[in-house]
Amino acid sequence: MAKVKKRNQVRKGTHGGMQLVLIEDVMHLGRQGDLVEVKPGYGRNFLLPNSLAVVPSEHNIRLLEQYKIKIRKDREARIADLKALAEQIKKNSITISEKAVDGEHLYGSVTSADIAKALKARNLLVETEMVRLTDPIKECGIYEVSLILGYDLDGVTPIESKVQLAVLPDVSGK
Repeated sequence: MAKVKKRNQVRKGTHGGMQLVLIEDVMHLGRQGDLVEVKPGYGRNFLLPNSLAVVPSEHNIRLLEQYKIKIRKDREARIADLKALAEQIKKNSITISEKAVDGEHLYGSVTSADIAKALKARNLLVETEMVRLTDPIKECGIYEVSLILGYDLDGVTPIESKVQLAVLPDVSGK
């Protein structure tokens, strides 16, 4: 008797989409370790090729709870690192020199990318997306800039920090 080969089918969700287990946090979809249901094209063409998700096998579903415990510990360690970074940022102040007209109005502006670059120069790992500016800074002066470094375990409470920023006219004549 010939052995029948069983095809590995992707599990269907309640709404007809495919079910996947997220390996990484995906914005507007879920967190690492979540079992999510997505449209087949999104799963096949984006999540799976970019290694953001895996197809749940029976074995993976049974191990999902153990995996969630491991992920929770990793997330707690990351949150502890972010809180330590927030304390380091509060202790620092940064100065940015830009060309200015009459010593007060800047030719360009200071953006969140400039602030992140200045913080990285002090060995503080801050990305541009973490800096919260309502508008680019166009005047010389002292500002308090808010940073959102990440979110706590509940996914709602932000881990925030503030940094003092001094924008001075560039006197070197660059």
